[in-house]
Amino acid sequence: MAVTGSHDELAAAASAVLERNWMGHATRPSPRLYPHQWSWDSAFMAMGQALADPQRAQQELRSLFAAQWSNGLLPHIVFSEGPGRYFPGADFWQSGRCPYAPRRPQTSGIVQPPVHALSAWRVFERLPDRDLGRAFLAELLPQLTAWHAYLYRERADEHGLVEIWHPWESGMDNSPLWDAALARIDPAPEQIPSYERIDLDYAEVDHRPTDREYDRYVFLVASMRDRAYLPDRIRADLPFRVQDALFNSILVRANRDLARIAREVGADHRQFDDWAAWTAGGIEARMWSEDEGLYLDVDACTGERIGIRTFAGFTPLLAGVPDSTRAARLVAELDTFAVASADGLLVPSLGRDDPRFEPARYWRGPAWPVVQWVLQDGLDQYGYRDHAARLRAGLLAVVERSGFWEHYDPTSGDANGGEHFAWTAAIVLDVLAAGSGAARRSGEPAPIP
Repeated sequence: MAVTGSHDELAAAASAVLERNWMGHATRPSPRLYPHQWSWDSAFMAMGQALADPQRAQQELRSLFAAQWSNGLLPHIVFSEGPGRYFPGADFWQSGRCPYAPRRPQTSGIVQPPVHALSAWRVFERLPDRDLGRAFLAELLPQLTAWHAYLYRERADEHGLVEIWHPWESGMDNSPLWDAALARIDPAPEQIPSYERIDLDYAEVDHRPTDREYDRYVFLVASMRDRAYLPDRIRADLPFRVQDALFNSILVRANRDLARIAREVGADHRQFDDWAAWTAGGIEARMWSEDEGLYLDVDACTGERIGIRTFAGFTPLLAGVPDSTRAARLVAELDTFAVASADGLLVPSLGRDDPRFEPARYWRGPAWPVVQWVLQDGLDQYGYRDHAARLRAGLLAVVERSGFWEHYDPTSGDANGGEHFAWTAAIVLDVLAAGSGAARRSGEPAPIP
């Protein structure tokens, strides 16, 4: 459904998408393609709903954290009891094999980018009652702390860089960033569990990961499931271990927002500041490529950087990691990486000069609303207001023209993937609210000189 007219009409249409996807306790990303609760999606749902329905925004995060494992892991899917065809479902994950997993609700056994402290802080900024807002932050603080502590205890190296153990943990399922690591996985046919893809019933095959990629996704899940999702057993021989720039940049920013939360409620914030500094230093030391002019992921199995230019290379801007010189270099690179039009800028998920670029296939080329959001926030922090505004304009224009979809062809603006997509609606609402000055800005980081 395209939207024409004023931003008020766009906001109303976005709110209608969120209402359509509300399950009574949380918001599903898409009515058919993703019928349960997803971790980082829900964090953005809370941001988008914070002004119009602050109680629902808080419930979104409470519902997610109610499924947190006792070791602090925050699962990437929380399965709903109601109908909804999806693979891999709870019966495949069998998270109950792990002694740390809750019996109810059932969950997956992996994580997604830790955007939740950002979300909690944004919700707090928009709550009309400061005292109630502080109570909400105080309620979530122990759970957020346990979530970050899990990542540092089980996933971090000596540089403070956290590993992902499955492409799905990055949020960028089929990015070319993972091609080399996945190529090391060559299971025999009998080692791949039998499965039936459900996603192709609801989305075009040319918009989704390939069957070969899915075989490896399923093999990795089964490998972790067979190890009862116990981190020490997984780390021993897992063939996929990557330090991702997006995941780690979000973690730095989340630590800084977690420190704000602690200060707001009168708790000790020093651990969060230390974590932020540790991971930021690791990003600078291990990921920056002077030749490429951006940050590169690291294959933790080989110790080598992954020389593929994706949008993730710009995401340390979100965390305030680069100094002003490197930030300027990133912005110069972004000028050639992004697709410019009269409406604004769209950032593809993969560089258009890469031979693997496919403008409609999931994370191998399309522009995603979450990418626009992450980069506009980082650009604003560094004082690149015009660039940030053009990213917001590009996002709003493509949604107004094509409707609330999962992702968009950056060269044509055509909509692809899942329809009635909730985090697209939520991100649009967040962008509109920030642009109107509705959010409290007192807690925002100052522009970095």
